[in-house]
Amino acid sequence: MKTYTAKPSEIERKWFIIDATDLVLGRLSSEVAQILRGKHKPTFTPHMDTGDFVIIINAEKVRLTGNKESYKQYFRHTGYPGGTRYTSLKELRSSRPEEVITRAVRGMLPHTRLGRQLIKKLKVYSGPEHPHQAQMPQTLNLKKELSDNA
Repeated sequence: MKTYTAKPSEIERKWFIIDATDLVLGRLSSEVAQILRGKHKPTFTPHMDTGDFVIIINAEKVRLTGNKESYKQYFRHTGYPGGTRYTSLKELRSSRPEEVITRAVRGMLPHTRLGRQLIKKLKVYSGPEHPHQAQMPQTLNLKKELSDNA
């Protein structure tokens, strides 16, 4: 039996829409990373982009567990000496809530050219509106698996 390798002409892409209201950030991000990577398909090939597009709406309503709201810090560097900048999750969530989900998903993807290609298929919006109706996205209901029962 030979190992199957997907060819670029054989890859079918779907669009999924996920409502992030009351979903735990880490659990949501790991599921989205799997869909973007294509691991939910039998045609998964590790070195190729076989995944689907994901639209996340209501990013401002995502839930966090523990004290991450007050303690989590995001790091960036300006490129200049002494240019280290830290932003708290609370600040980032109030100014750009879609960036919180994007960063969480990006951290769960490969840190290679493939990962940079995969993250472009993620579309995150802070409110319920999105401009991708023409792609006819299918709704994914992750509430049962991803809700915290604590």
